[in-house]
Order: sequence, then structure tokens, then C-alpha cells
Amino acid sequence: MEQRHTNTRVQGVAARLRKAGFTLLELLVVLVILGLLASFVGPRYFDQLGRSNAKVARAQIDALEKALEHYRLDTGRYPTNEQGLVALTEKPADETRWAGPYLKKAVPADPWGRAYAYRVAAGPNGFEILSLGADGKPGGEGENADIRSN
Repeated sequence: MEQRHTNTRVQGVAARLRKAGFTLLELLVVLVILGLLASFVGPRYFDQLGRSNAKVARAQIDALEKALEHYRLDTGRYPTNEQGLVALTEKPADETRWAGPYLKKAVPADPWGRAYAYRVAAGPNGFEILSLGADGKPGGEGENADIRSN
């Protein structure tokens, strides 16, 4: 009698565990719903990530512009194309009035890991700083667009 009562109790527990679990169909429905949600949220997330990289590049270019202005105030001119942005952190050999460094750290790479392009230009700033965007090629739209100093 004791054996029969124990078997009935074990079968009752097993039946409750089967009822508490999920069927394969229920799991598939949940996976489909999660897939649909990911297909809606994913593109928006990655689009936002691209815009935030462009904002970081713009902020870095602004900081470099300010450092170049301090350099010009001390030396009377902007660094040459040959000196480049390195002149903001390391004293050029031929610059006697250099009072830098003008940046606390080394010149940063753009958010995509490439160096900013710098050139002396005839314009309102007297120089141009350029990031080629996500694709690393001139031109482009959206995330691939060039980001230039003002």
C-alpha cells in the first residue's frame, strides 16, 4: 500500500511539472514575437548609433578648432600642412613662440578610428579639419557624409 501511495504522489508531481512547462509551439510563438520586435527596434538603434558618431566627430572637431585658435594666438599663424595637428601636442622644431601643448592628450582619431585630415585653407578659419565619415571616402550621405570644420 505504501508503494502505491508513493507512486501516485510521484506521478502527480510529474503531471504538475508537465503542466508548468512550455510546449514547443508556445516557445516558437515567443521567438517569432521577439524576432519581430528586433526587426523594428534594430534599425532604429543602429541609425541612432551612426548619428551619435557624427555628433562625437563634430565635438572633437570643435575642440581641435579651439586648440588651433590658441596655437595661432601664440605663434601668429596656424600649423603648416606638414606640421599638421601634431603641432598641437608636440613643439615643431622651427616654432620659437610655441606655448603648448594645446591639447591635454594626443590628437584623437575620429569615431571610426581614422585620423582627422588637416590642411591650411584660404577661408574664414584659415584651416580645414575633415573626417570622411563611416565609409572613409569623400562625399557620402547620412552616416557616410564628410564632417568638416566651419
